[in-house]
Amino acid sequence: MEISNNNGPNPKDIYPVSGIKSLCFIKNIIKNPNIIVGDYTYYDDPANPEKFEENVLYHYDFFGDRLVIGKFCAIAPRVKFIMNRANHKMKAFTTYPFGLFGNGWEYGIPGIEDLPFKGDTVVGNDVWIGMESIIMPGIKIGDGAIIAAKSVVTKDVPPYTIVGGNPATIIKKRFCDDVIELLLKIRWWDWEVEKITENITLLCSEDADKLRDMVDNE
Repeated sequence: MEISNNNGPNPKDIYPVSGIKSLCFIKNIIKNPNIIVGDYTYYDDPANPEKFEENVLYHYDFFGDRLVIGKFCAIAPRVKFIMNRANHKMKAFTTYPFGLFGNGWEYGIPGIEDLPFKGDTVVGNDVWIGMESIIMPGIKIGDGAIIAAKSVVTKDVPPYTIVGGNPATIIKKRFCDDVIELLLKIRWWDWEVEKITENITLLCSEDADKLRDMVDNE
């Protein structure tokens, strides 16, 4: 099969699809250094995809947590990432943030060390996150996972697994274990773009035998 000389969209473009302003490559519009996004990952939102950062909530520099999103992810409209500063002190008798309001309540301000901290939120590569899903602080989503629309993700998601619901639970694995192992081994998202272009037909297929043959012949 003849391969085109083209190798996909320019990963440095904000709007990679000509004439469509509802979809943007997030990496090119991020300003917060604590949000790290890989090439070709897009956010699709008719309202204004360039406002993606507004969906990363309670994210303050002094807290130190990061949102890390891999390459080739598809993020649907109104997906929210809740970061660690949203947490309240839960070991005290009340979770109410008295100190926030001052006026004699200042002594109710908890120290940072008293607040739950669950680390960075990390989304792998080739992850599809459905419309209006909510990702809670410190969650790790594996490569190739799918998050169903309107899910609330409160636990880590294994690679190539579909989850959904509130709280999100495992629906099924996308592939059998040996195919998942192969996909995690080849890490196609780290290939040179020319190699991705050459293998587009395979990557967009369900042909596990051809995938095994490719790996065996490398």
